[in-house]
Amino acid sequence: MTDAAKEKKISPFHGVRRVRISDFVIALIILLLSLTCVIPFVHIAAKSVSSNTAVMSKQVYLLPKGINIDAYTSIFRDGQLTHSMIYTIWMTLLFTAIGMVITILAAYPLARRELKGRAVFAFILMFTMYFSAGLIPEYLLYKDLRLLNTMWVLVLPLSFSPYNMLIMRSFFRATIPDTLYEAAALDGAGHFRVLTQIVLPLSKPILATLSLFYAVGRWNAYADAKYYITTKALQPLQYLLSNMVLNSGQDAVSLSEAAAVETTPEVLQAAVVMFATIPIMLVYPFVQKYFVQGTMIGAVKG
Repeated sequence: MTDAAKEKKISPFHGVRRVRISDFVIALIILLLSLTCVIPFVHIAAKSVSSNTAVMSKQVYLLPKGINIDAYTSIFRDGQLTHSMIYTIWMTLLFTAIGMVITILAAYPLARRELKGRAVFAFILMFTMYFSAGLIPEYLLYKDLRLLNTMWVLVLPLSFSPYNMLIMRSFFRATIPDTLYEAAALDGAGHFRVLTQIVLPLSKPILATLSLFYAVGRWNAYADAKYYITTKALQPLQYLLSNMVLNSGQDAVSLSEAAAVETTPEVLQAAVVMFATIPIMLVYPFVQKYFVQGTMIGAVKG
């Protein structure tokens, strides 16, 4: 058979993967799941900048009607909400930094084969994932440690996650070959140097992924503030937002007189939701390129 005849028999889609019906079904399911996340957010965003009349008459769906930013004006003028925003950002950064340091220092030795009894240590850490003392013993413990009504009661107790540690340990074991450790040992490098100059530079995907996990987890948490914080100045933004949602139809956040603007509680709630959501969303573009890689390698391999 000549070369010309062979070229005629070759399909124009040769080498292109065939698209099956199951691919369309999977894509459709992913699209629907994505819309369940995006549509509520767009709806809240539209309500936050719509007129009071349009929101009260249920005319706002995905597009704003009668642009009105009075609710945002109230938020930025109010001292309680702006203080809570700054306080929550600082607390989240501190929480993420402490959590990552503890997680790294726990995952690195458990990933080294020469650590004797590493299975026992890993089991002890994993044990805390399944059993808890309960709310009352925790409250009494924090009271004895004098952590109640301090920022540290929101930072220290949850700063270590065994689940995140296991993901990071799996990443270290699957990504960092033993030959690198052996070469570093031959060069006289100690554990601290190996960790800071070899392991961490090669672990950017998992570091970015777990940092995002810690930051989002702390940013969205509010139950611990409800139990352990009574001082208004130490209440995080999500706790104030929770009060507004639970007290639907009422203005749960008492705005100062200087911040008073004529706006309905429903519009104000939508504006506060956007106010509390946008800062953490701004973090995603910076870690997006590491997110999928870090999660897949750390959770699947090893």
